[in-house]
Amino acid sequence: MRRFLRPGHDPVRERLKRDLFQFNKTVEHGFPHQPSALGYSPFLHLMAIGTRSGAIKLYGAPGVEFMGLHEENNTVMQIHFIPDQCQLVTLLDDNSLHLWSLKQHSGASELREEHRFTLKGPPGSPPSATQITAVLPHSSREVLYLGTESGNIFVVELPSFRLLEDRTITSEAVLQRVPEDYCNRRSCELVEALREHPKNPDQILIGYSRGLIVVWDLQNNKVTHHFLGSQQLENLYWQRDGSKFISCHYDGSYTQWPLSSDNRQPEPLENTMPYGPFPCKAISKIYWQTTKNGLPYIIFQGGMPRASYGDRHSISVVHGSQQTAFDFTSRVIDFFIIFSSEPAAEFDDPSAMVVLAEEELVVIDLKTAGWPAVHPPYLASLHCSAITCSHHVSNIPLKLWERIISAGSKQNIHYSSMPWPIDGGTNIAPDPPQRDLLLTGHEDGTVRFWDASGVCLHLLYKLSTVRVFLTDADPNDNMNTLGEDEWPPLRKVGTFDPYSDDPRLGIQKIYLCKYSGYLTVAGTAGQVLVMELNDEDAEHVVDHAEADLLQDQEGYRWKGHEKLKTRDGPVRFEAGFQPFVLVQCQPPAVVTSLALHSEWKLVAFGTSHGFGLFDHQQKRLVFVKCTLHPSDQLALEGPLSRVKSLKKSLRQSFRRIRRSRVSSRKRRGGSGNTSEVQEANAKFDQEALQEMELAPVQRKIEARSAEDSFTGFVRTLYFADTFLRDSSRHCPSLWAGTNGGTVYAFSLRVPPAERRMDEPVRAEQAKEIQLMHRAPVVGILVLDGRSTPLPEPLEVAHDLSKSPDMQGSHQLLVVSEEQFKVFTLPKVSSKLKLKLTALEGCRVRKVTVANFGSCKTDDYSENDLAVLTNLGDIQIISLPFLKLQIRYPCIRKEDVSGIASCVFTKYGQGFYLISPSEFERFSLSTKWLVEPRCVVDMPEVTSNNHVHNKSGMENAAR
Repeated sequence: MRRFLRPGHDPVRERLKRDLFQFNKTVEHGFPHQPSALGYSPFLHLMAIGTRSGAIKLYGAPGVEFMGLHEENNTVMQIHFIPDQCQLVTLLDDNSLHLWSLKQHSGASELREEHRFTLKGPPGSPPSATQITAVLPHSSREVLYLGTESGNIFVVELPSFRLLEDRTITSEAVLQRVPEDYCNRRSCELVEALREHPKNPDQILIGYSRGLIVVWDLQNNKVTHHFLGSQQLENLYWQRDGSKFISCHYDGSYTQWPLSSDNRQPEPLENTMPYGPFPCKAISKIYWQTTKNGLPYIIFQGGMPRASYGDRHSISVVHGSQQTAFDFTSRVIDFFIIFSSEPAAEFDDPSAMVVLAEEELVVIDLKTAGWPAVHPPYLASLHCSAITCSHHVSNIPLKLWERIISAGSKQNIHYSSMPWPIDGGTNIAPDPPQRDLLLTGHEDGTVRFWDASGVCLHLLYKLSTVRVFLTDADPNDNMNTLGEDEWPPLRKVGTFDPYSDDPRLGIQKIYLCKYSGYLTVAGTAGQVLVMELNDEDAEHVVDHAEADLLQDQEGYRWKGHEKLKTRDGPVRFEAGFQPFVLVQCQPPAVVTSLALHSEWKLVAFGTSHGFGLFDHQQKRLVFVKCTLHPSDQLALEGPLSRVKSLKKSLRQSFRRIRRSRVSSRKRRGGSGNTSEVQEANAKFDQEALQEMELAPVQRKIEARSAEDSFTGFVRTLYFADTFLRDSSRHCPSLWAGTNGGTVYAFSLRVPPAERRMDEPVRAEQAKEIQLMHRAPVVGILVLDGRSTPLPEPLEVAHDLSKSPDMQGSHQLLVVSEEQFKVFTLPKVSSKLKLKLTALEGCRVRKVTVANFGSCKTDDYSENDLAVLTNLGDIQIISLPFLKLQIRYPCIRKEDVSGIASCVFTKYGQGFYLISPSEFERFSLSTKWLVEPRCVVDMPEVTSNNHVHNKSGMENAAR
């Protein structure tokens, strides 16, 4: 039977591959992109967020997450939970309603769409007749009331969404009980708000945009009370006992109205303009919360003076003499208050305010003096400053983990200590098998440390590099400092701050050694900082060194940005990672590659001009190597000077095309007249086309010219203890790969520990490899005598890895954008290669070694290459034989930023940005899978549970 099998087909290997590899997109970390609606269920203690792309996400206790996606991909306008049910209704901007349910399947809850419905009017009626502006799920759980732009209120049955035409509340029926002079003066216009009476489910409060408010009796189909407002209505809110309600208005005022026992025209109890008397912004939503001490909480959105504060996004909280206007850095989408939902409770006693802003979620503790913010366990605003790079570290030792958490806890002293108030559902996912860190570098010069072990991406610690440099902003400035008499009493809240003091501060590369606690970060202006972890605040001088990467070149002039100015004298640093040395590259170009060897106490760095090696123990520069090609002026212009560069690169592209055409004609043509050459060319093209259609052939790769721009750009740096000069002695070495397909190898002499501070580290260039196709080198790896990748620095010393095999011959793997090539060491002769671009038509963007364990047995695991291409595919390639194992489509090829942001983990997982604020997590392994697994159980329903629906999320679709 074996002769009938395809060449290379191995049934045993195929079974093993199924046990090792499996692609899953598991969870989205971070803050939803472009949120548009908010809902809350006091019954389930769950929060729902809808987005402009039609996604709906539910959150409860940490680890409890659900996600659904509307097929239409339309904006979610409103979200309403059905009272006392595991169901919710969404309204989209195409006027469609969708019913979602939480149902259990295989021991866990899932969010499913049950029904959809679009409200349609009679033939010939305008669209506004049925355009839904307000939704009220009735406490009977049997019907929805739908207010529209026409002023009519339609009733649909749940869960079937059947329209109950005989129960429609028309604007004509409402106007029958309103004084004639009011009817003649104004029409009802659209329905702005619908509210059920908190004590009597047979009454609903209807608010129309022109100011008319009525109480409608559902049993007798009539108006029992009407209220004539003089201002355009924005929203309504019932007080808990149902004796009064509050209306808020477009002019920045709110009014209390009593509900009298007789049917006479009531007068407002109080009309308040909190920030008047000058023209103010609309108050779009309001809460009136009762407390045991008698002083109510009045909480409202907007109302600020238009002239001075018209651009502010605020929510004000008033409690007796205390008043604070919380000022958000992005537009407020919606908010809700968490308070006592027990029907027997006499007072609201609010505990927390949850605010969904356009760029972050902010929770305010209303129980603690000063109303501090609550540190969120999820929905982190990853993009509070734009993410510029990422770095993942697996299996963090417990001691380092605890020290990082301790440093972070000292930064969080201003946060409230209250437990997370949104605590619905139960997380039943297994505990993470190890502690993982995801480090993100940001445009403002900060590095954030995230707990990436489980479903919730939680901020542990924030490091700022700004204190080392002189910038326009004083790091001691406090945005929240207010004068005693300042009015309005604004207070900045939230972490979203997209503005950077200086774009040169941006972090471009990060490397953390989890065994030694050394961290190195590199930035946009050629700055490389080496740091160590300190558990206490400290004040010390940061040593400076300069690395001139153009020292052997003449006639070059840097046209880009200047280097950052540093502070003189001692600098005070918080507990955590503290810089002790700064290496400044000259010219101050973006640092493009970084490597740290904490055992040898060496750090290597590269830019578009060359690379260098620094001894951070002796604080001494070991060497620099310029990789700049004589014709490469583009590398000297910097990232902010590209107008001439574009013209030059276009010229070079056309020249390259012209060269390739000329050379192909020479190959085909030879001597002869023009017609013969054209005939031969046509015949050649025809034959080539037929050949392509008949059999798969390798694509032609044009060899790149050494004159191409950025050939000296250093793409990768790699430390290895291997055989570089001869096969009898191994030594430390540094390898560098450039954009022009050149690999440099330097042998290093690192003094033994007892003489480490006395003798200098010495380096000597031992090899230079030039790839024929000159494609950029994106990865370098040395395999030991067992064909296993060399362990990380200090990994063997901590008994977490076997010692590398130094008896057998070592191999060098060079990964370029176009192919993988294995060389023998120390001779550097070609042994094996895989031409990826020639066979697949794609280019390598990211590559890493990942360990894949079998899901069937703990005894088997193997190292493979995980490769991301420019087409968004992920390929797993075996080591050391470079056989393609499997291919998965992961990222859309048009999503260039997503591909550029991808980072792999050591155990076959990965992260990439699906928006500026969200990471998509994926897994390539059957064994390592981090995904939400949770259950939402139905709490017991209390009888007469007619408490006002707290979601009340009518951001009316005007």
